[in-house]
Amino acid sequence: MPQSRLLIHPDHSQAEYLHLTPRQAGWDLLHFAAREIAGGDRWKLSTGDYEYGLVVLGGVCRVTSSNGEWPEVGRRPDVFHGMPYALYLPRRTDVEVQALSNLGLAYAWCAADRDYPARLVRPADVAVEIRGGGNATRQINSILPPGFDCQRLVCVEVYTPSGNWSSYPPHKHDEHQVDPQGRILQADLEEIYFYRFDRPEGFALQRVYTSDGRLNETMVARNDDLILVPEGYHPVASAHGYTTYYLNFLAGSAQSLAHRDDPDHAWIKSTWNNADPRLPIVSLAMERV
Repeated sequence: MPQSRLLIHPDHSQAEYLHLTPRQAGWDLLHFAAREIAGGDRWKLSTGDYEYGLVVLGGVCRVTSSNGEWPEVGRRPDVFHGMPYALYLPRRTDVEVQALSNLGLAYAWCAADRDYPARLVRPADVAVEIRGGGNATRQINSILPPGFDCQRLVCVEVYTPSGNWSSYPPHKHDEHQVDPQGRILQADLEEIYFYRFDRPEGFALQRVYTSDGRLNETMVARNDDLILVPEGYHPVASAHGYTTYYLNFLAGSAQSLAHRDDPDHAWIKSTWNNADPRLPIVSLAMERV
């Protein structure tokens, strides 16, 4: 069976082991990449006409730029042992990242025509939400949430315990809809899911489908895999025995997460009661160790 065009595997022979362009994805705005930097090494970046969001997956770095300096960014050794540090960088910013330890970075960028201040996002800045109920409970850490001082980018990371469902009930955000008062009911967003697991053999299942059946794919995600969501509903199931982490970057018609649940499954929300006691997976208490 041929591999889905929505599933991209890493190439760990390269420092930048994932690199996605809008042309490859078949959409208009969102780029994404992930890379490893050895301790002591440096990486330079110029943002050009794009706004960037950089998330530290693990390790510590020093960042100097034409729009600010941050002597120590990061703490967690990996995504399962701490809260995130991230940087927002506006257009026309020259950046140098020096890895103070072995460093993992994931970053997304999209075209912008407005400028916003560069900003370091620390763990204390990240809102934590426990969403869902029963075995559809998961943890959402909002890194660049709707309302963040940027033009288009949105970023969250999500933890789904062993055996739980996530991005559930299935939802979509592929049309821009507003109510008579101008409030956004649904945004038209391009989205990536970047996966990590608490054990190297872990995996998750993700379905991406439209109600008319034009798109209907189910994929197996493993460590460092990337799944694209150009349209449609996109639920996730975490395999029993493994905690699933995914990083979402989104960009589109609004700096928003407004979405529509699949009407066939929206009733499930009324059955939820107690949250899964295994959550949160990561918390601010880890930052005080």
